[in-house]
Amino acid sequence: MRRGLLCLLMGMGVAQAGELRALDDQELSQVRGGDGISFAAHVVLNDPTLVGAVSDSRLSLGFSGGGQNRYIVFRNVRGAVDMFAVNLGVQTRTDGGGDYIAIGLPGYVRYTNFGFESLSVQNDPSAPVTGNLGSLNINGTVSLQGQVRFWGH
Repeated sequence: MRRGLLCLLMGMGVAQAGELRALDDQELSQVRGGDGISFAAHVVLNDPTLVGAVSDSRLSLGFSGGGQNRYIVFRNVRGAVDMFAVNLGVQTRTDGGGDYIAIGLPGYVRYTNFGFESLSVQNDPSAPVTGNLGSLNINGTVSLQGQVRFWGH
């Protein structure tokens, strides 16, 4: 019963959308989009509960100055982030100056054991971590509103 209903609904969607066809440049320039796209994400980094999980991972950022290389090393970056309703769309500027890309901030972000075990500054990013400038562990939720806008001149 459920399968039949699902097939019926999918078939109705295809019938409404019409058949796919190629558009030439003139036709394509007349196409106007809707509200853009929205997406949700569930990102998990270095989950220690997985079989074969890595127990000593690193994220290194390198800098060069005064002829010497230094690295900021984050050891065992891990955790989960859930984001809901990140929007991406093209809007028209109110001053008539063209269009801009609007990225809507997620209305809901949840962090679960998100952070790192230690932070150090080293000359060699693969050397054993001997110093610890701190650690970070975030659990909680954040609600955001607003947009980040990009446009060209």
